[in-house]
Amino acid sequence: MTISMYQASVPVCIRTLNNLVSILEKGATYAETKKIDGQVLVNSRLFPDMFPLSRQVQIACDIAKRGAAELAGVEAPKFEDNETTLSELIDRVRKTISYLETFKPEQIDGSKEKTITLEMRNNTLSFQGMPFLLYFVLPNVYFHVTTTYDILRHCGVELGKQDFLGKP
Repeated sequence: MTISMYQASVPVCIRTLNNLVSILEKGATYAETKKIDGQVLVNSRLFPDMFPLSRQVQIACDIAKRGAAELAGVEAPKFEDNETTLSELIDRVRKTISYLETFKPEQIDGSKEKTITLEMRNNTLSFQGMPFLLYFVLPNVYFHVTTTYDILRHCGVELGKQDFLGKP
């Protein structure tokens, strides 16, 4: 059995982002139940030199939408990084999922060897499509979703591995 570039990218990111929505919703419920200002969670970080939860969510969304867009050869929409509440972060993730749902397999399949060049702050990265997906997009999405999970768990939100993995 072979898996297409589309199957390995868009549905995987959609599933992971849907799980992120559930994780953030649990965080919002926890804050409300415990009478914690949601800003505490949104601005929490695991260590002073790490990004706060809000930025972790923003990056997960940006990587997922940009990854699909690059593979499809289109420009990803730009979202303002101005979310200050868990509700706004949840909306951003849902907006990203809606964008990903617009892609069709024929837009992404066949991009395995496509050259993708990313301008970074300090350098330029160049990939072929498959390594871009497997070694850049997916690891980054997982990293930032996992870090969001870890921040909320560290703050006391009752989360387990199944919250990250989602329902089978």
